[in-house]
Amino acid sequence: MPRVASVQPLEGFRLAVRFEDGTSGEVALGDRLFGPVFEPLRESAFFAQVFVDEFGVIAWPNGADLAPDSLYEQLRNSAGIAPQT
Repeated sequence: MPRVASVQPLEGFRLAVRFEDGTSGEVALGDRLFGPVFEPLRESAFFAQVFVDEFGVIAWPNGADLAPDSLYEQLRNSAGIAPQT
């Protein structure tokens, strides 16, 4: 599983993400912030509390997290890099 090395919150509910292998880019989450766990992230101040947990997963203090493998493939595809097999 790819591990996130760093994450920074950006305006417009976007994240700047860098993986341990150097794969990096921006991920827009505005249209994904629904449901009981993700709704609190609609508040900019709370969204900005994003961090990388001990497993290399993007997370927030309320327990919301994002699957790194999906984000990794999304960033690689947007950069025109073939999926890993």
